[in-house]
Amino acid sequence: MQLPAAFIQKYQDLLGDEALAFLAAFDGPVEKGFRVNPNKATTAAMHAKMDAPIAYSPIGYYGKVNGNALEHLAGAVYSQEPSAMTVGEFAKPELGERVLDLCAAPGGKTTHLLSYLQQTGLLVTNEINPKRVTALGDNVERYAARNTVITNATPAALAKELPGFFDRILVDAPCSGEGMFRKDHDAIQYWTPDYPAECATRQREILTEAVKMLKPGGHLIYSTCTFAPEEDEQMMAWLLATYPEFELEALPKTAGIADARPEWADGNPELAKAARLFPHLMRGEGHFIAKLHYRGTDTVKAKKVVREQLSAPQRQLWQAFERQQGLTSLSGLVLQAHGDQLYGVPELMPVLRKVKVFRPGILLGTFKKNRFEPSYALALASDGLGMTTVSISRDQWQQYVHGETFDLATSAETGFHVLVCDGLPVGYGKIVGKTVKNFFPKGLRFLATPENTEL
Repeated sequence: MQLPAAFIQKYQDLLGDEALAFLAAFDGPVEKGFRVNPNKATTAAMHAKMDAPIAYSPIGYYGKVNGNALEHLAGAVYSQEPSAMTVGEFAKPELGERVLDLCAAPGGKTTHLLSYLQQTGLLVTNEINPKRVTALGDNVERYAARNTVITNATPAALAKELPGFFDRILVDAPCSGEGMFRKDHDAIQYWTPDYPAECATRQREILTEAVKMLKPGGHLIYSTCTFAPEEDEQMMAWLLATYPEFELEALPKTAGIADARPEWADGNPELAKAARLFPHLMRGEGHFIAKLHYRGTDTVKAKKVVREQLSAPQRQLWQAFERQQGLTSLSGLVLQAHGDQLYGVPELMPVLRKVKVFRPGILLGTFKKNRFEPSYALALASDGLGMTTVSISRDQWQQYVHGETFDLATSAETGFHVLVCDGLPVGYGKIVGKTVKNFFPKGLRFLATPENTEL
């Protein structure tokens, strides 16, 4: 790989004798990995892939998965570069916490957080770029989140609305991307000697707003996929100097994860508690992670929380659908109709006045003339809700994702049913007799074969 001369010189100066191995690692193979969703069933195909566990992640494995596989489309697996998994592990939230993923697209860290929240608490996942927020929404939906709100806002706009609100905030900061060089050669073209300092300016602005949203006793997790000290140790040195209410927590170092380098900042030995992932020391592309505890004081007043927003006819249609489905509980959600679309909004979510909300909760379905049509998102999130299901084969699933109508071996009750394949909810079908009418989203349909859907 042709690395910039200034990049080579910089890390020769910083790493000394270690630089040769570091620079040589950029010509090594790109590491692939995937996580399993502990809230979903595990198929035989998944078990066969789970033969190379990642030491620092109980749900992570080395290897590549197919984006067209049933397990991926149903949210049972997520493709993620191995070193990036450390962020979700170090950020691991407690059940019931209010969590913010501030720079979230495309959703790798968000889905990791969802794995540990287990549909409890509240996750606000934000992406400032309107072109990237759609991918975030797709991954949140695939991961069957019922406790998540997606915003498309600046950190400053969120901070004005949600001061002192979150128990845990993850800032996976936009950075110079030096840890992406091996897997994305285009990232090299963006790099200049001044680029890390430019990124650091933006990172300080983001952190300034993030701090405002953290509760006393809360945790701030900061990460980048760069090796640049300006964006890593020096950023944490700045944060500790600017906000003495913060203290770094020591992160466990396994499988080649190394201490951060205090000598690359102000020499504060506390900085060594953060973690560095170098490609010549561990199996991954590279990351920096720091976890901080906030000891500030609480001066924030309670926010007004969301309320039900549903007309009487809409409520009747929804209740009829609930009875037909055998839906036992949507606890923790407030029903809100936005136009003809019905959402389940997490009850812990405050009312946002001046923040662009991309998705206020889980889309439950759409009101149409004298009927309610359930959503793909509700089907994927149906585990544990007691809804009526019909099992289908892999061959029938391949017909389903192609948009075809197919027949069951025996008749079922007329109406909407969640279709389940290998223990995984895959979408809704409307059954009349033995015939399953297809409700797989048109925009997701593709010609599936055993070969192109193998995990």
